Amino acid sequence: MAVEAVIWDFGGVFTTSPFEAFNRYEVEVGAPRDHIRKVNATNPDTNAWALFERNEIDTQGFDELFLKESTALGYPIRGADVLPLISGMVRPRMVEALKLCKQHFKVGCITNNMVTHHSPGSDAPQRPRGAMGEIMPLFDHVIESSKAGVRKPDPRIYQMMCEALSVEPAACVYLDDLGVNCKPAAQLGMRAIKVVDVDQTLAELAEATGLAFPATEPAQ
Repeated sequence: MAVEAVIWDFGGVFTTSPFEAFNRYEVEVGAPRDHIRKVNATNPDTNAWALFERNEIDTQGFDELFLKESTALGYPIRGADVLPLISGMVRPRMVEALKLCKQHFKVGCITNNMVTHHSPGSDAPQRPRGAMGEIMPLFDHVIESSKAGVRKPDPRIYQMMCEALSVEPAACVYLDDLGVNCKPAAQLGMRAIKVVDVDQTLAELAEATGLAFPATEPAQ
């Protein structure tokens, strides 16, 4: 089936991965490497991260529950200290790729996020460029877990996007930096691309869509 829509994750796709910031913080405080990722991966449907992304607990609740969970796994870290680490720096070539895709296909964004100002691209270095304000309006439809009450990798959220865009899953390309989120998209019939780096991603996206993406950063 021909491609009709390209569906994107946000953090770790249009911005650098928060995992890099997690690792830097772990070094700073002396926590084991990938400790924060381990906390997030333990009981992934019911832990503090999942509850917060479905807007089932508030910021204080996240702070307290994350501390409890991280302590149980060997090193105490407050949720309030993790939130500022989520934001990343924008990848301009990915934004240009989105703009090109929009000229040819429907485009959507499915993001697991939190009802807090600590969202991808909202940190101080990004505000002059208005990263969120620049990117989000480009999409034909956006689904935020904190508003929808459902989060990836629940298959329902991908189906919701297909319904909103009036496309079949087999006519979609899906991009995400987490394999666990790519898997249900692929199982539904989408062409799933795991985002490892910009060059790899755009090469796979070009193959999937037949478009040619610039190999260099756009002029500022």
